[in-house]
Amino acid sequence: MTGLYPKINDHLYIRIASSDASEEEIEYRSRIAEMEEESFLIEIPLGENTGRLKKLHIGDELSVYFLTGEGIKNYFYTHVLGFKDDVIRMVRIRKPDEDSIVKVQRRSFLRVSGELELACKTQGGERFLVRTEDVSGGGLSFWTDGKIKLNVGEQLQCWLLIPYRSGAGEHAGFGAEIVRMKELENGRNLAMVKFTNISDGERQKIIRYCFERQFDFRNR
Repeated sequence: MTGLYPKINDHLYIRIASSDASEEEIEYRSRIAEMEEESFLIEIPLGENTGRLKKLHIGDELSVYFLTGEGIKNYFYTHVLGFKDDVIRMVRIRKPDEDSIVKVQRRSFLRVSGELELACKTQGGERFLVRTEDVSGGGLSFWTDGKIKLNVGEQLQCWLLIPYRSGAGEHAGFGAEIVRMKELENGRNLAMVKFTNISDGERQKIIRYCFERQFDFRNR
């Protein structure tokens, strides 16, 4: 299973955990220069849009992905351990456990359980507020009581409130279709929806939440 790790010269795409939401949106690119037993040595990251070098500090938490040949993104979390000065200055980051690297294919998304607030509007203009049962980059499910009548195939306009580990919160808006309804004995229903109309940026917000949740579960 050693094929899961990135190799020397592979590019890494990095976001830095920060309490500043605008800082967290910036994607940096780096390259693996050397491998060590417990760590990767990477070049100083460069802002993808700004072209500026990013100074990192020991302890900075990073959300990282690298691409495999088929264009599949492999995500992992890590943190800065220190630095090494050679011909160039390099940043030492912790090598993740192999089983904590998560592959994301475009069609299958990581699904995590989470009670998030979801505001919905039906095509008929009826609005309601519910809580999710689980969330992924491709869809979610939520609980309703018997008062809200929903049917398979129904289209909804939705706004999901996403809390991040940094304490920042964001809304993701999207169109969704109910693909399944499951009735439970206590009169509650579980509605499963798939996203039908969602921009890449909004989907990325949800995927990021899923990775943070996955990371939290693993660290318990």
